[in-house]
Amino acid sequence: MNGRSIIVTGGGSGIGAACAAELVAAGARVVTCGRTESKLAEVTDRLTAVAQDRGGSIRHEIADVTAEDDVARLVATTVEAHGALHGVVANAGGAGALQPYERQPTEEFVRVLHLNVVGTMLLVKHAVPHLAAAGGGSFVGMSSIAGHMTHPYFGAYTVSKAGIEAIVRNAADEYGHAQVRFNAVRPGFTATELMGFIPRDSAIYGSYIENTPMGGVGEPEDVAHLVRFLLSDEARWITGQTINVDGGHCLRRGPDFSSFLADDSLPL
Repeated sequence: MNGRSIIVTGGGSGIGAACAAELVAAGARVVTCGRTESKLAEVTDRLTAVAQDRGGSIRHEIADVTAEDDVARLVATTVEAHGALHGVVANAGGAGALQPYERQPTEEFVRVLHLNVVGTMLLVKHAVPHLAAAGGGSFVGMSSIAGHMTHPYFGAYTVSKAGIEAIVRNAADEYGHAQVRFNAVRPGFTATELMGFIPRDSAIYGSYIENTPMGGVGEPEDVAHLVRFLLSDEARWITGQTINVDGGHCLRRGPDFSSFLADDSLPL
């Protein structure tokens, strides 16, 4: 990864920050983005010494992946600073209202689709010309086990993650001739802020553990290791794939989140 120019969206915490750390340690020149300056700055400060020691660099940009002007600017400034773009980790995303479909607020459903699906598409749109110009590159989308396993009451989240996987497959087919690879990662339960709302002594948490053959939960670094591999030349013949990082959870079923719903919110 020495000298490779990589964009990591949602790089201020969790999986995004772990990916930035993994890539910097491999000598890459990393640009993270997000909407919260303080979180991005903390990651940049923490990784600067490592970057210098490994011959890479790290800096951050404030950008909202749902705003096309922001995405275009992020890509343009990265190429201007580094002379090329070799990889993208489309990690920025989020969840929405935990409700059965007949109670899903439509505006919230659309917001999540916009963030996860359109945000990923905009990165593809603006990054592809530069990845191709560099002689080829790698784009990694961030899916979830919820993208292919039912997770009742997750609303737009499951749909949006499945949409990311569809983008990856189609883009891999469209841009293979330009040597640009597209893959996605499916994290299972991973110890991040997004999953912090689940009490560790709850039935939901216990369900995750019981349905994970290896036991326990994943760490952001578990995902980051795979992301680094997919961005590297070691994965040069891998494209159009979605790979699980979940301790085997995909072999079972999703957890029961009904305890998070009020009695009058249970589905028909």
